[in-house]
Amino acid sequence: MRYYLIAGEASGDLHGSNLMHAIRRSDEAAEYRCWGGDLMEKAGGIVVKHYRDLAFMGFVEVLANLRTIMRNLAFCKEDILTFKPDVLILIDYPGFNIRIAEWARAQGIRVVYYISPQVWAWKAGRVKKLKRSVDRMITILPFEKDFYKTYNWEVDYAGHPLVEVVEQFTAQHEHLQRNAKTIALLPGSRKQEILKKLPVMLEVSTFFPEYSFIVAKAPSLPEAFYDEIMKPYQNVDVITGGTYHLLMQSSAALVTSGTATLETALFGVPQVICYKGNSVSYAIAKKLVNIRYIGLPNLILNRAVVKELIQHDFNVQLLKESLTEILFNDTARQRIENDYRELYALLKQGGHASANAAKMVMEVVRGTD
Repeated sequence: MRYYLIAGEASGDLHGSNLMHAIRRSDEAAEYRCWGGDLMEKAGGIVVKHYRDLAFMGFVEVLANLRTIMRNLAFCKEDILTFKPDVLILIDYPGFNIRIAEWARAQGIRVVYYISPQVWAWKAGRVKKLKRSVDRMITILPFEKDFYKTYNWEVDYAGHPLVEVVEQFTAQHEHLQRNAKTIALLPGSRKQEILKKLPVMLEVSTFFPEYSFIVAKAPSLPEAFYDEIMKPYQNVDVITGGTYHLLMQSSAALVTSGTATLETALFGVPQVICYKGNSVSYAIAKKLVNIRYIGLPNLILNRAVVKELIQHDFNVQLLKESLTEILFNDTARQRIENDYRELYALLKQGGHASANAAKMVMEVVRGTD
């Protein structure tokens, strides 16, 4: 069978690659053509567009790159028609993928959406559009199934794919020990978000000279990009392609909002969630978004598991205070650890997400869903 997959960021590349491995266990002759990254390529896919060329964040940034986005959409449609897939698998990346889903349905192409767009946070009106365009929606957050049910749409919960990823990694690296003096900095994978967050994180490091701060570098960005930002700071180092190694050895973390917040929680590391975007984009989003939290641990448990510093609150003083709290307040650390255990148990209930999702994809391909 022929599978066309579209992922627009690093987390989609990870989950897409694991899905590809799982599909191949049922379909040894599977042919993959992808928008994704190095992991999807290693899983046997031909990557026609890398996610590092697709990372446009926020309303202003999207408008500034609208011409490029429209060219990408046109190229994608042409490439799909040339490849003639048996199924199109869309992985998150909603601004792009929802448009492709509508178009694909009109072409008679079967569509599976793996990792639901976060329409429950904003633009819930998109649900009707998705329902018309998608043959099967596969969700990875426990509350999403009930959300879609309010729109009379029965979707599937596969479990969260990060659970199996983290479990596998920890089992293979049991020798790694937690270092009480190591703090992880996870500033994101896109240049624009790193430029907004990493300088603030680095400035906070000056208040904790007895600690080693280690930046998890995005593999797709050059060393020189980080060197320029980090030059003035003495107790800071960088690690490339070793984020999980870093999390297993860290006693605390400063983390950009996104998938990394959940990864950090699954590794049991107390964290402060950081977000700062373009001021215009943030002002627009604040009017549209209908959620209490932005961090996945907080969203899933629907309470403030860990501190969130958003936009104007993301500054050196508040970040310093928040880091002090999770480093030196034993009661706070214990509460976070207890909440993390509850979070893990909840996500674990779904089972092995990649295998579950692969089974659902095969049902669509074989017409048995």
